[in-house]
Amino acid sequence: MGWIPCLEFELEKGFVYREHHHSPGYYDGRYWTMWKLPMFGCTDSAQVLKELEECKKAYPNAFIRIIGFDNRRQVQCISFIASKPAGL
Repeated sequence: MGWIPCLEFELEKGFVYREHHHSPGYYDGRYWTMWKLPMFGCTDSAQVLKELEECKKAYPNAFIRIIGFDNRRQVQCISFIASKPAGL
């Protein structure tokens, strides 16, 4: 598919939520912090897993998700939680 992997992390809730919903369609928690830069040129899933482990080591209490980004259409195509904090 040619998607570019990218890792993001969230230290608080780990999901999209509504806290400050004064306007319609506004959701908190949509944007997570990016771990490094998107992995342009990555062709090996082992590279993604290595970065996942490094992110977990740096932020052990974070939710971490992996994103598949289509740089031609400039859209996120897939996203899933790859790691949750221990005890959740």
